[in-house]
Amino acid sequence: MSASAVKIRVGHSPDADDAFMFYALAKNKIDTGRYEFSHELVDIETLNHRAFSGDLELTAVSIHAYAFLADKYVLCSCGASMGDRYGPIVVARSDFQGDLKNATFAVPGTLTSAFLGLRLYLKDDFNYVVTPFNQILDIVERGEYEGKKVDAGLVIHEGQLTYPEQSLKLIVDLGVWWDEETHLPLPLGANVVRKDLGPEMARDVERLLKESIRYGLDHRQDALDYALQFGRGLDPKKADKFVGMYVNDWTLDFGPRGRAAVAEFLRRGHECGAVPQALEPEFVA
Repeated sequence: MSASAVKIRVGHSPDADDAFMFYALAKNKIDTGRYEFSHELVDIETLNHRAFSGDLELTAVSIHAYAFLADKYVLCSCGASMGDRYGPIVVARSDFQGDLKNATFAVPGTLTSAFLGLRLYLKDDFNYVVTPFNQILDIVERGEYEGKKVDAGLVIHEGQLTYPEQSLKLIVDLGVWWDEETHLPLPLGANVVRKDLGPEMARDVERLLKESIRYGLDHRQDALDYALQFGRGLDPKKADKFVGMYVNDWTLDFGPRGRAAVAEFLRRGHECGAVPQALEPEFVA
């Protein structure tokens, strides 16, 4: 790195969709000018908590977590993960007949958008145990986690496609429910830039992120080949489907409907007491 280079530390999940999105930046496929990007791959709930310290200049966070981070970070208009009539799902064993309101859920973290979505769906607090996101299907199949009974699982990432392989049944798709409720896509994840970089640098970082996303979409097979190594067992067909679910036109730009979805999600979160204050989402100018 030259003395004049500006280092941008990036945090994103080790998942096929994020890998696809950051392919061009990770593999130096685009000219980043004076900026040098370094990548740290960490699960989304760890990134959510880490963002409170503000050590990463650019990071993926859950929309739910953003509600607690708006003093430190501003939303990029690109880099979104939106569930357009699909999203995190609740699964249970095939013999589950109980009331979800009395169930104990394995969840991937309390700052995830999936967690807030389930809270909104149930219209109340619920019983849960926080577990590693990539073990939830196994935990539900087993029915327990560290000695605690588990009835259902809140599933994110590729488990949304692979749960039938473990003979689990779909109870609810939160993306479908949200669409029926609001006629909006379900806002799940975003990329945020640290505010103290200033408006000019924030715009530069956002522009380069958008170039990386567009490069991946324009060179889809190359980006997919790179993303497959982060697919955690997804075959190429499922990986292609999963990437298509979460890297698409919404990812290039939230657009008016996407921004409205973020505002509505946070408004309902505040209304139910899960989000501490009424908040108008702020995007890079």
